Amino acid sequence: MIQHLFKNPTLFRQAALIDGQWITETPHGHTELHNPATGEVLAKLPRCKEAETTRAVVAADKAFRMWRKTTAKHRSQVVHRWWELIVENKEDLATLITLEEGKPLSEARGEIDYAAGFVQWFAEEAKRVRGDVIPSPRETQRIVTLKQPIGVCAAITPWNFPAAMITRKAGPALAAGCTMVVKPASQTPLTALALGELAMQAGFPPGVFNVLTGNDTRAIGGVLTSHRLVRKVTFTGSTEVGKVLLEQSASSIKKCSMELGGNAPCIVFDDADIDIAVEGILVAKFRNTGQSCIAANRVMVQEGIYDALAARLTARVKQFKVGNGLEDGVQIGPMIDAGAVSKVEEHVQNAVAGGARVLTGGKRHALGGGFYEPTVLADVTVGMAVAVEETFGPVMPLVRFSTDDEAIIMANDTEFGLASYLFSKDAARIWRTAEAIESGMVGINTGMISNELAPFGGIKQSGLGREGSHYGIDEYLELKYLCWDGLQPAFG
Repeated sequence: MIQHLFKNPTLFRQAALIDGQWITETPHGHTELHNPATGEVLAKLPRCKEAETTRAVVAADKAFRMWRKTTAKHRSQVVHRWWELIVENKEDLATLITLEEGKPLSEARGEIDYAAGFVQWFAEEAKRVRGDVIPSPRETQRIVTLKQPIGVCAAITPWNFPAAMITRKAGPALAAGCTMVVKPASQTPLTALALGELAMQAGFPPGVFNVLTGNDTRAIGGVLTSHRLVRKVTFTGSTEVGKVLLEQSASSIKKCSMELGGNAPCIVFDDADIDIAVEGILVAKFRNTGQSCIAANRVMVQEGIYDALAARLTARVKQFKVGNGLEDGVQIGPMIDAGAVSKVEEHVQNAVAGGARVLTGGKRHALGGGFYEPTVLADVTVGMAVAVEETFGPVMPLVRFSTDDEAIIMANDTEFGLASYLFSKDAARIWRTAEAIESGMVGINTGMISNELAPFGGIKQSGLGREGSHYGIDEYLELKYLCWDGLQPAFG
C-alpha cells in the first residue's frame, strides 16, 4: 500500500463517491489501477455501471434543487474553501498524479497550481453572474434577462491532466449553482477521488459532487448522455469519442461542450529569437512527456534557420532525464500505457520509412515498460503520420518551409484547430499569421498558453465551447428572458 507517501491519508480513496457516500463495493467487482512507471498495483476500485450512474444522477438532481437556491455569496465561499484545501494538500495531490499518471513530480505540482487556479477564479466569478435590462419596444413593458444554472452536469475527463481537467469543469459548474457527476479516466481516478474528499470537507452538500469509478466508460457514458435529468455534458478527450457523445446527447438535446483532439502547428520564422524559440518549443512539445492536447505536434521551421534550430533542439533533448516521476530531476516520465508507446513507435517508423532522419532518440527507452526516448526527427514531410495524426508522445517532428504563405497553408491543412504557436520578432508578420491560423488559441513567442484567465477551446473538429475565463461560467448557465407587461406609462 502507498498511504505512507501522504501527509493526509484520507485523500487516498478506493471507492466511488455517490450522494456523499463512499461506495467500496458494487455487484460488478473491481478494477486494478497500475503505476505506469513501475507496473505495480496502486489500488482496486469498484466498477460502476448503469445502476450506479443512475443513482449518482438522481442524487445530483435532488441536490441541485437545494444548491441552486443558495446565494451566490454562499457558493463563492464554499468553492473558495475548496480552493484553500487543494492548495493546502498540494504535495499529496501532486504525488497522486505522479503515481497514477506518471508525469514528473515537478510538473504534477504545477498541475495542482493550475487546477487550483480555476477553483479560485470561479469562486470569485460566482458573485458576478448577472442578467440585464433591455429597452422595451412598448411603454408598458419591461424586458429582463436572467442567468440560471442549467442543472445536473456530467463531466467525462481524460487521464493526462487528472486534476485540472476536473476543476476546469467543476469550478464553474458548482459556482453557477449546478451539480456534477464526474467520470474520470479509468487510468487516473485517484486524483478525482481526492478532489471529491476535499469537496466534502469544503462543505459541498451530499450529491453536489459525485465521482464514478471503474473502466466501464461506455456504460456510464451511455447513461450520462441519455438520462433526462442530465442537462449538460462536458468532455475532454479524443475527437472520435466526442462525436459519439454528441450523437448520444442529441436524442435529449443536451447542452454540450467538447475539448477534443489537436494537431498543433508551431511555426518558427527566420527572424525569431532562437533562444526564446528553443525554450518555448521544448515546453510546448515535451510537457507531460508530449501527452497534451495542445502539444506542438508539428514544428515548422523556415529554411534559413532550420539546421541551426534543429541542432539546438537536439542538443537540449539529449539532456532530458528520463525516469520515474518521483525521482529527483526527472523531466520525462513514462507514457500512460503500452498502446500509447506502440502508437509513438509506429509514427517514428513511418516517418523514417518515408525519409525522415532521427537526430536523437527514435526507440523504446532502456528502462523498458512505458518509457520511450525523447525524439527529434528531421526532414519530416506533411504526408507522414507524425505530421497528420496526433502523436501524443515525446516525438518532435521538424518540417521545413520557405514562405509565410506556405507555412500558413501547412498549418491549416488539418481537420483540427485547437492550439497553435508561432515565433517571430516582426509585429506585422505576427498579426498576419495569428489571424490566418485556424485555431482557437495561438501562443506567440511562448509555449505556455494555459491559465484560468484565458478562454481555452478549439474550432473545427477540436471542439465546442470554451473553458476558463469569464466566458467559462456561461457554459453552465441558461439565459431566461422575462417580458413584463401591464405597467403604467411613465409620468409625463
